Amino acid sequence: MRSLLTLELLATPAAVSGVRRALREYGADLQLCASELVTNVIRHLGEGVPVTVQVSCDGGRTRLEVTDPDPRVRPVLCKAADDDESGRGLALLDALTLRWGVAQGPGSKTVWCELARRPSHEAVGAPVVLDGAVADVRAVAAGKRNGEQGPVGVFVQGRRPSL
Repeated sequence: MRSLLTLELLATPAAVSGVRRALREYGADLQLCASELVTNVIRHLGEGVPVTVQVSCDGGRTRLEVTDPDPRVRPVLCKAADDDESGRGLALLDALTLRWGVAQGPGSKTVWCELARRPSHEAVGAPVVLDGAVADVRAVAAGKRNGEQGPVGVFVQGRRPSL
C-alpha cells in the first residue's frame, strides 16, 4: 500500500474535528470512519491518548488505520437498541467499508478499514504531527515546508496532499 497521509495527534474532541478536516478530500465515508475510530479512543481510553491516523491506497482501495497505545482494549461490534444514544460507530464502519479489523502489536493496536473508492489525488507520503487544534491542520495546508513549525506545534515532514 502507498501511504498518502499520516496524522499524529492526541485524541481529544477538537482533534476529531481536525481529523475530519484533514481527510476532507478523501470523501465523507472515510471522514466518518476516522471520526468514529478516534472518538472510540476518547470514549474507551480517555482524552489525550496519542493516536496515529494513516491513509494509504492500493489497487483501488483506500485503507484507514487508527493506532493507539493500548492493545488490551479491542473494539466490539454490537447492535445498539433504538433508544441508545451511542454504540453505533462500529456498525457504521461495518456498513461503509469493504472490510475492517484489528491488528495488535506488543504495545499498541491498530483498527483498520478498507473502502472501495480511491482518493482523488496522487500525493504520496504525508506525515503531519498535530496537537489536536483544528487551526493547526489549516496552518499545515497553508504551505509550511518540511521541518518547519506552524502555530501551536504542528510539524510537517515529507510531502502532503493539498487540504
